[in-house]
Amino acid sequence: MKSSLATALRTCAAAALLALAACSSSNDDPYVERPVDQLYNEAQDALEKEEYGDAAKLFDEVERQHPYSRWATKAQIMAAYSLYQNNKYDEAIVALDRFIQLHPSNEQTPYAYYLKALSYYEQISDVERDQSMTQHARDTLKELTARFPESKYARDAKVKMDLTHDHLAGKEMDVGRKYQRKGHYLAAVNRFKTVVDQYQTTTHVPEALHRLAECYLALGLPDEARKAAAVLGHNFPGSEWYIDSYEMVEQKKIRVDDEPWFKFW
Repeated sequence: MKSSLATALRTCAAAALLALAACSSSNDDPYVERPVDQLYNEAQDALEKEEYGDAAKLFDEVERQHPYSRWATKAQIMAAYSLYQNNKYDEAIVALDRFIQLHPSNEQTPYAYYLKALSYYEQISDVERDQSMTQHARDTLKELTARFPESKYARDAKVKMDLTHDHLAGKEMDVGRKYQRKGHYLAAVNRFKTVVDQYQTTTHVPEALHRLAECYLALGLPDEARKAAAVLGHNFPGSEWYIDSYEMVEQKKIRVDDEPWFKFW
């Protein structure tokens, strides 16, 4: 009885191993070594055809089969670019971090930083959502401009860095407004002060100063409200936010109905 059971078990195990081997051989791509130029050209052709997934795999294969060739380094950055084009941002970032770590002084390293920043930048969401991607994009752009200020990517990086800066200020404003609507004025003040202190060059500062004046009045601090309005008037004298703040703090109406506001300044 035991002998028959053991025989049956051995038969089942052998069948399972055969099935596993057959499955493995059918799913795994066979390793076929090919000349580096043939592999690289095939990868480039796939990229031009916008077959980005295939291109990334082929560029990886260039490095795998010919790790010491002059094409291997270029294939690394091209594989990352293919992943970026395929909207595989997380994978692209991993590949770019690896390239930067392995080749800190390579002529393509500034581009690697730029492409990494773009991989974050294109994931930036509405200000009502989490802004971690905005922060990562800004940090990477900042590192690019600091390390390679003369690179051809530095100018666009500075423009995008300003946009991320403005976006982060917008997030602070959004949270501050929500606190203000709920009557949490101290929490709102902290958010608006952050915009004024840390995002001074953004488009949100005039409104932030006006909201500070509103919150200070709500807290029974008219002197602080006047100070915020005075700063607003000094730095943005032609702003409608200043007119609103002045009328609110001084309780004087200076707008004439149906007249454009700029006639009075």
